[in-house]
Amino acid sequence: MKDPHDIVKSLIRTEKGSQAQAQNKYQFLVDRKSNKIEIRKSVEDIYKVKVSAVNTIMARGKLRRVRYVAGKTPDWKKAIVTLKEGSKIDLV
Repeated sequence: MKDPHDIVKSLIRTEKGSQAQAQNKYQFLVDRKSNKIEIRKSVEDIYKVKVSAVNTIMARGKLRRVRYVAGKTPDWKKAIVTLKEGSKIDLV
């Protein structure tokens, strides 16, 4: 089994994401190959909360240029995790 920290890489903290926290939803940067079941178990293990739903989004990398060389940032996966009532993640 994979380590939970290999599946859930970090919590995404943005202005749009902080508005969703009022609805008990949190955004995570996750491994591209992970599925919803693995993400659910990893969040529950790391943050000691109960998860009610997991939605995932595959985001394409953006085209970037450094001087005259065109390149692309890597594709990544975002998970929007909805917690059960009474569960909360401390963001300190």
